[in-house]
Amino acid sequence: IDSATWRSLEISQTIRSGSREGSLLGVIDRSATPMGSRLLGDWLANPLTQVGAIENRLDAIAEMVADSKLRKGLRHSLGEVYDLQRLVARAATGRASPRDLDCVARTLARLPAIKAKLTGRKSKCLNQLELDLDLCVSLRTELGKALADNCPPNTKDGGYIKQGYHAELDDLRQLASGGKQWIANYQKTICEQTSIPSLKVGYNKVFGYYLEVTHTHRDKIPAEFIRKQTLKNAERFITPELKEYEEKVLSAENQALELEQKLFDQLREMVQAQTSRLKANAEIIATLDAICGLAQLAAEQNYCRPVIVNDSVLSIKQGRHPVLDIIEPLG
Repeated sequence: IDSATWRSLEISQTIRSGSREGSLLGVIDRSATPMGSRLLGDWLANPLTQVGAIENRLDAIAEMVADSKLRKGLRHSLGEVYDLQRLVARAATGRASPRDLDCVARTLARLPAIKAKLTGRKSKCLNQLELDLDLCVSLRTELGKALADNCPPNTKDGGYIKQGYHAELDDLRQLASGGKQWIANYQKTICEQTSIPSLKVGYNKVFGYYLEVTHTHRDKIPAEFIRKQTLKNAERFITPELKEYEEKVLSAENQALELEQKLFDQLREMVQAQTSRLKANAEIIATLDAICGLAQLAAEQNYCRPVIVNDSVLSIKQGRHPVLDIIEPLG
């Protein structure tokens, strides 16, 4: 049909508001994923014309309608996957964040359960989807081992590579963390040695770590303290011991961030290398989701399966308008 007729029939959006809600697509979509919703829109825009292909899809929907346990189980599993199509697109262009890769890993972790639910189905379509679904075991395993829980949306502050994944990274993190504790202990020790209870260890980008002593206790300042700055009410000092350990701590932090970024880049490249397999999986998930959604709609609205014929005949008995049937149901 032409674009004017498409708009007039309000297939994908309403004329009045231009929104999806209230359109044919809006009222029939029961998809659990964005991928399924997009594919259902494509199916409406590009309907099947071959009887065999139509019957193949209807067989899958009918099996889902008849088996409510299967349908509900699949919809639950599908509801736990992320938008793999968008995630793969970001990974393929080098824009994937740690959180994106974590979502890929979580989606791959759901595939075995989905595949198991499709095993032994009657319809040719569902059997083919089960056969084609690629579990991507090696990629799933590596991402699961490498990525921390609750990955951040960027790599700026680190913390997205799991403890225990890389020995050198663990060592650097331990040194950085231990170094900060050492500085806290150092402050306590110096306070006790100098009898200056108000002495504080501070940090800024100009001097790094320093000891700050108020003028009240200037007569207690040891000779080994090296003056760096005089303030209105205090003076700041450094010691060779403090600066030596500061260099170790800051160096370890920077090295840890650099190594973590390197490891993440390798993971992103692994995902990029599997782009075609992941795209194929995304299409399978979308297809399965769209079929499950249509089966859910049919079950909810008590729709019957159409009989497809080769003749140019359209015979509808006791038909109901799919939009009005939901928006303005009878009695």
